[in-house]
Formats: sequence, C-alpha cells, structure tokens
Amino acid sequence: MDNGSCCLIEGDPISKVMPPLLILAFVLGALGNGIALCGFCFHMKTWKPSTIYLFNLAVADFLLMICLPFRTDYYWRHRQWAFEDIPCRVALFMLAMNRAGSITFLTVVAVDRYFKVVHPHHMVNTISNRTAAGIVCALWTMVILGTLYLLMESHLCVHEKTISCESFIMESANGWHDIMFQLEFFLPLGIILFCSFRIVWSLKQRRQLARQTRMKKATRFILVVAVVFITCYLPSVSARLYFLWTVPSSACDPSVHVALHVTLSFTYMNSMLDPLVYYFSSPSFPKFYTKLKIRSLRPKSPGCSKTQRQEEMPISNLCRKSCVSMANSFQSRSDVQ
Repeated sequence: MDNGSCCLIEGDPISKVMPPLLILAFVLGALGNGIALCGFCFHMKTWKPSTIYLFNLAVADFLLMICLPFRTDYYWRHRQWAFEDIPCRVALFMLAMNRAGSITFLTVVAVDRYFKVVHPHHMVNTISNRTAAGIVCALWTMVILGTLYLLMESHLCVHEKTISCESFIMESANGWHDIMFQLEFFLPLGIILFCSFRIVWSLKQRRQLARQTRMKKATRFILVVAVVFITCYLPSVSARLYFLWTVPSSACDPSVHVALHVTLSFTYMNSMLDPLVYYFSSPSFPKFYTKLKIRSLRPKSPGCSKTQRQEEMPISNLCRKSCVSMANSFQSRSDVQ
C-alpha cells in the first residue's frame, strides 16, 4: 500500500469510539452465537436444509467474532498494528470472508423461506440434506474466492511512526474491494426485499390462512431478516459511497473517517443480532433458550444430608420400609413370648 494513502487524524477520535463498540459486539456476538451453535449441535433433534443454512450462518458469525479482538487491540493502540504483514492480511481476509459469508447465508435463509411460503410445492423444498450441504460448500467456495484478493497484497501503511492495517485506501477508490463491498450489499438487498414483499403479499392473499400462527411466524421471520440486514449493512455502504462521491475533498476528513469506521462496526453487530433470526426461525430455539434460562435461575442445592435424602425418598419406599420394620418388631415379640 502506498504510504501516501495514510491519513493522520489529530486526536484520533476513531481510537476512542471503536474499542467500546467492538467489545460490545464481541461479547454479545460470541455469547449469542456460541449458545446458538450449542443448540444446533446438541439440542437440534432433526436437521433440514433450512437448519443447515442457519448453522452455517452461525459459523460465519462466530468466526467473525474471533477476529474482533485483533481489531480491538489495533484501535486501542491508536491504529498501530502490532503484528507483521501476514497477520494483517489474514485478519482482513477473515473479516471480509465472514462478513460475505454472513450476508450470503442470511440471503439464502430468506430465499429458503420464500420458496416454503410462496411456492410450497416447488422441488426446491424437497431437496435432501446432502444436496443442501453441497450448496453450502459451493457458497463457501464462492465467498472465499471472492475475498481471496485480500491475501495477495500488503495492507500495511506507514505514516511517520504509525503502521496501520486497513483494507480501504483513504485517498481513492479501491477497485475490486469497493466493487465487492457494494455488490455484497445491493444484490442480497434486492433478493431479501423481493422475498419479503412476495411472502407478505402471498400471505395477505390467503385470507383464510392469515390468522394461522404458522403464517404469522413466517411473516415475522422474514421481516426480522430484512431489518437485521438493512440495519447492519446499509450505514457502512452509505458512508463508503459518500466517500467515493466526495473524493478527494474527503480523503483525510476526520468526520468521514469516523463515520466509515463506526458504520463498519455495525457490520460486526450483525453477528450480535443474528441470534434473533435463529430465535424466530424454529420453535426449537425458543424452547432451547427457555431451558437455558430455567437452568441458570435454578438455585444450586447443597449436599443432601441423610435426613434430606429420606424426606426426598418416594412415599412408596418409605411405606415399604416402615412395614418391614413393623413386621420385624412383631416377629421378635412373638419369639420372646
């Protein structure tokens, strides 16, 4: 990366704003997606293609969370990268890959629900789990190939004593990186909005079914997907587009830099909000979350004493023991007489 592309901002407000946002996204995202992965792996009784898509969405989100501590450390050091060139490339590649993976599988989940509601008899709804796994592998391959360019060149930028690690050049357009950044948003956005509109419209046409719980859940689910997607990705795309339209006047404008970095943190918060998608996707997850809540609120009982064990013993066992003891006492009396 050209050294001239590094902008030194007085006071560096980005380093003050970003760490708390990233820490919040990391803690809640890692917790939410970790619990979701446990639910998928240990409490999901039956797997369907939709379950496979949601599982891979959780995997992409969890991998994204793993990268956030490195970015948090980077901002704590006032955007001073403490590692070498290769770790910088890998960190930026992982962030971009898992962002693209999260967007991809969020879109696939919306498309899957679209076919189930709008075209319930379509052959897409009858694919096997093996076919769904093949689709997932193809999508991961596409995502990796689409973000592999970040591993091909250095992203370290030296300005005086500061060595930054940024995927965006702050003086001009970034070519393929900007194309992918915009394409990853607008193409899935069109698909998700189309699916949302068609699902809501289809349910309104079925007036006799409109009051059924299943239909209401389908509407709620697709609306949650659309809201999460737009909330998390629209701000960063808008900030980047504004920057591209106003270059070179905004190249080193502190307000533009802060806006771009803060809105990028919204994309990380997508991983924090995706557990809402899992919650509304299937009845299994509300039940799973309820079980976890009950277990966490249940007081831990200390070691039971002998008297406690006797009190907790079933009534039939207590009656049996008392009857046996009474019979033994009568027998001993008769022997004495």
